[in-house]
Formats: sequence, structure tokens, C-alpha cells
Amino acid sequence: MAACSQVSRRSFLRSAGSGAGMLALAGLFADQQLHAATNPLAPHEPDFAPRAKRVIWLFMHGGPSQVDLFDPKPDLAKFAGQPLPESFGQVMTRRDVAKNPLLGPLKPFRPRGESGIEISDFLPHIADCADDLFVIRSMHGDSVNHPQSVYQVNTGSILMGKPSVGSWVAYGLGSENQNMPAFVVLPDPGGGLKGGPPAWGSGFLPATYQGVTMRPGATPILDLRPQKQIAAAQQRNILDLVQRLNRHHVEQRAGDDELAARVSAYELAFRMQAAAPELVDISRETPQTHSLYGLDDPTTVEFGQRCLLARRMLESGVRFVQLYAGDTVGWDAHDDVLKNHSHHCARTDKPIAGLLKDLRQRGLLDDTLVIWGGEFGRMPMSEQGKGRDHNPWGYSYWLAGAGIQGGRVHGATDAIGLRAAEDKVHVRDLHATILHLLGIDHESLSVFNHGLEERLTGPEEAHVVQAVLA
Repeated sequence: MAACSQVSRRSFLRSAGSGAGMLALAGLFADQQLHAATNPLAPHEPDFAPRAKRVIWLFMHGGPSQVDLFDPKPDLAKFAGQPLPESFGQVMTRRDVAKNPLLGPLKPFRPRGESGIEISDFLPHIADCADDLFVIRSMHGDSVNHPQSVYQVNTGSILMGKPSVGSWVAYGLGSENQNMPAFVVLPDPGGGLKGGPPAWGSGFLPATYQGVTMRPGATPILDLRPQKQIAAAQQRNILDLVQRLNRHHVEQRAGDDELAARVSAYELAFRMQAAAPELVDISRETPQTHSLYGLDDPTTVEFGQRCLLARRMLESGVRFVQLYAGDTVGWDAHDDVLKNHSHHCARTDKPIAGLLKDLRQRGLLDDTLVIWGGEFGRMPMSEQGKGRDHNPWGYSYWLAGAGIQGGRVHGATDAIGLRAAEDKVHVRDLHATILHLLGIDHESLSVFNHGLEERLTGPEEAHVVQAVLA
């Protein structure tokens, strides 16, 4: 009793309050640990200081012609109409076009900007941004067919079922915005690409990391909104019950990544119901911004909307955005390159230039990596007189932003643009470079799957293109 009488009311409350605070703090830590365990999109630190925090990949589906856009070949113009010289050796083509006469460049190339990079008249607006571009003229891959090449450029393998580049980035770095997915895809509304959605799938990674397809307009994600008769409070109560059951399930099954991903997906979908519609509402952008992206022109309005939407996603914290330009056929100009490329360049040229300029004036280009290119290029020989067949052996890509010094050209194809000839860049080298710019070592980003240590760049040797970093 004596001991009890020495404890004042104030000291008792202070002690009790401290104990309650410790209990609350312990509960908070437990919630945080559980959240981390059930949130695979929690942000992760990169391996080293990144140059890029985010990526926009402008994927030109169908295979744009390098010798008509970014790779000037005077010899191709000089020998147009003549057969391919035997000195170039045997050429693998799909339709035996190697015997057809050479087809010269269809529009003039001109030096652009202070750097003097030569870019075709097909792309006058992108040409104005020449000093921002690091043009790779020596890309090459391993397949002459669309689906396999689409898979290789998007996933690192010509086989379906591997995780896409965006999925690997989401897996390695997580999301900067817990109300939005880390990886968003903006497909061409004109039709699906050859190979289909596995190009942005998560493969053997959890489904949380796959690309989420979004569209401009009132319904950015199909089937996302609840039914009208379900109020927001009801939806929240339903989700809370599901989450409590799921979390209890997770606690009893530690290490179940698929279950954790499912728990995270429920919560993310609910948060996106509020975030996504506001994100895609471009009506609040200024008329000047609309004009910059070509929203005042019926030719460019569709692709311009998606480019503007991509910028808004970056600002909201989405890590990786991929835009597909070109419907089911796209840039696949077998019968008439001039007609095909005039159409697709007119649709995309101004919006892409507007995106680059907008990112720069908003201070985003310095730490945003912009990528342009397709699954392969096109042959210098003609097909059906005015077209070109597929060419994975030598084609062009360009990178911009992310601290890259623009106005430069890397690598070269041979005299007529048939094969990569100098400073060759394989698809896996491009992937290693993209990861490096994001602060990720491509050799350390891996997943153990069916007895193999899987990587985006695969088991073969891959090299970061050091010239990009110079």
C-alpha cells in the first residue's frame, strides 16, 4: 500500500500514456510491415544514382523505314533501280525480295539543328528537335516476323511469355504513386498490334507488374467503375471486408507473392476509381498546350491526346508509359512506303515534337527517358515496286532526355542501309541501356523461375551503350 501511495495521479497517467503510445506505435509498425508485405508496388531504391526517373516509349508498330526517316544513304539514291550487288552476300527476307531492284529514299534528308543531324522531310516537327535526339543507326534483332520481333523488343525474347520491359522496371523500382499502376500502356485505338497484349505482359512476374491499358475519355480503364447502384461507401465497406480476409490469409501464408499481389490489386483498383478519371481529363489544359500536341487538327488529335495523357501520367508518378502508334498493320509498308509513311508520320510527328518541347519547358525532360522506334526497320530493296519488306538486321532508334547529350548519332549501317555495320546495338544492349539510365544493373535485376535465374537481357552478353552516357 505504501508503495502504491507514492505514485501520483499525474505520473500514473504519464506512464500509462507512454505505454499506450508504444502500443499505438507498435500497431503502426505492424500495419506498415503488412502493407509492405502486401504492396509489391512500394517504391524501391535503384542500384545507383539514376539519370531517368521515368520512361515514355513511343512504339511505332509495324516497322518504320530507317532509310526513309533517320538513316540517309546517298548510295541507295545513286543505285536506285539497280539490283542488289552480289558483294552484299545472301540476304534473309520473307518474300524473296533480295532479287528486286533497290528503292531510293522517298523524301530528301536535310541537316537539322545546330548538330546537323540529317533527318527526312517526312518528319519536319521532330527534325526541329534534332539537338535533343541521340540517334542509334545500328540496331539489330533476331527475327524477320512481326510477332517475334514485337516480343523481342518489348520483352527481350522472340518467344511469348516473358516479362516486358515496363514490367521489369515496375518490379525493380515500384511505383511513385500508390493510386496509379507503375506501368501504363496506351494502345492504338485502330487495332491491336501483332503478337497482342503479351507484349506488355508480366510473364512469370506477378500480374501486378503487367501494363495496365488506359484510354483518353470518360472510361480510361474498362470495367473499373462500380455499378451505379453501389455507393462509394458501400464499395469501400465491401473492399475493407475483402482486404481484412485477404490480410488474415496473407499472415498465415508468409511469402505467397501471388496472394500479396492480389491483395494489392484490390486496393489499387479502388484508388484508381477516383484517380484515373481525373488524370485523363485533359480539358483543363490550356489552348496553347492543346495546339502544341496537335489537338486542334483532326489528323493529329488522336495521337496527340495520348501523348498529352502520357505527360500527365508522368507528372502523377507513373513510372513507365508506353504508347503504340500504328494499328494492326501500322508502319508495315509492303506495297507503298510513301503512302504508308506519309499517313503515320502526319499522325505522330507534331504530337511527338510537342511532347518533347512540353517536357522540356516543364523541367521534366532532364529526368525522363523518351524512346522512339519499332520492332524492326525495312529493306533497301523494293517490294511490289513501291514497298519495302521487313529488316531486323539494321534499323534506327532514338533516345532523348534523361541527361543524354542530344544532337548525336551512334553506329551506322552499310552503304545502302541493309545491315548494322559499325557500333552494333542489339536489342538486349538497348534494354541494358534503358535499365542503366534508370539506375538498375541489368545483371542484378533477376527472378528465379523454374530453376533458372531470369533477366530481361537474357543469358547472353549484353552491353550498356556507353556513348549514351558520355
